[in-house]
Amino acid sequence: MHATPHFTLYSRSYCHLCEDMLAALNALQTPEKPFTVEVIDVDADEALVARFDELVPVLFADLNEPELCHYFLDEAKVRAVLSK
Repeated sequence: MHATPHFTLYSRSYCHLCEDMLAALNALQTPEKPFTVEVIDVDADEALVARFDELVPVLFADLNEPELCHYFLDEAKVRAVLSK
């Protein structure tokens, strides 16, 4: 059995793009393709603000790999992660 995919979404409060990306990501979840999402508020950490300030929302599947997408969900990249 495969491990459940985990996504990390760098976000901020009152960000409609962030809310849209989270909603679009969650819409891809099915009983057959479950996953978890950790939402991290970049404004809670100066280092994250320095790294992601103008890019949020930023989505990662693996923090050791490049981002999957920012601003808008790249559905194809997410589906590729879910199909592994």
